[in-house]
Amino acid sequence: MMCQAMSVSPVTTRQLERYVSLIERALSRTLSPVKGSPPHLEEAMRYCVIGGGKRFRPLLCVGASEAVGGSPRQALSAACAIELIHTYSLVHDDLPAMDNADERRGRASCHRKFGQAMAILVGDALLTRAFELLSRNGVPNAMQIMRAIGEASGTAGLVGGQVLDLQCGMGNVECGMKQLEETARRKTGALITASVVAGGLAGRASSTALTRLRQFGQRLGLAFQLRDDVHDGDGLVKAVGRNAVERRVQTLIDQAQQTIAPLGQRAWALRELADWLATN
Repeated sequence: MMCQAMSVSPVTTRQLERYVSLIERALSRTLSPVKGSPPHLEEAMRYCVIGGGKRFRPLLCVGASEAVGGSPRQALSAACAIELIHTYSLVHDDLPAMDNADERRGRASCHRKFGQAMAILVGDALLTRAFELLSRNGVPNAMQIMRAIGEASGTAGLVGGQVLDLQCGMGNVECGMKQLEETARRKTGALITASVVAGGLAGRASSTALTRLRQFGQRLGLAFQLRDDVHDGDGLVKAVGRNAVERRVQTLIDQAQQTIAPLGQRAWALRELADWLATN
C-alpha cells in the first residue's frame, strides 16, 4: 500500500489504510463481470487495475471530499472513474507504438499478457466504464465532475500531453523548458488536478474552496511529473539538471500546502499525500 512508504503517524497511517481499502473494494465492485461482456475482456480489465498501483489519484479525490466537509464515500465513484482512466492511459502508453514497455506495476504489461489488439480494447473499455460509472444515480454534481474529468482526459489534457510528448521524442518540435513543462502539466498534472476538483465537487465544495483545491492540484500535479523526471533522469532533468528540478518540486509542494492551509484539519489527507510526494 502507498501509505506504508509514508513517514506519518500510526494514526494517520491507519486512516490512509482505511481509505485504500475503501478504494480497492470499490474498484473490485466496479470491475465485477458485466452481463454480455466477453469474460476474457473482463479478466484483462481486472488484471490491469486490481492489485497494483499507488492509488495516488483516488486518494486525492476522497481526501478532497473530506477536506471540504464531505465524506470519502461521496467521492468513491469519481475516485474509481479516475483510476480507471489513469489505468487506461498506462495500458495504451505501454503499447509498442508508444513506450513499448514489457512490464507495468511489477508484472507483464497488458499487451504482453493479452496481446496488442486486446490491450487497445481494454483501454477503450476502461475509459468508457469510467464515464458509465459517473453517470449513475447518486453521484453528487455528476455533470460537473464528468466535465472536469473529461476535459482533463482529452485533447487539452492527458491525450494532448501524450501528443506533445511524442512530438518531442520524434524531434518534430523544439523541446525547451516551456514545452517540457507544458507536457508535464497536461500529461500528468491535468488528471491529478481533476482528481482533487472532482473530490471537491463530490463533497459539495464552495466556490472558494474549489478554487483552492484546483490550485493545489495544479501545483501537486506538476510536482508529481517532475518527481518522475528526477527518478527517470528524463524531461526537464535533461534540460536544467537534477538539482534545479528538485528545487522546483519542493517549491511547488510548499505552495500547494500553503494553498490548502485555510481548509484546516479536514485537509489532513491532502497534506499527507503532498508530504509523501516530497520525500519519494
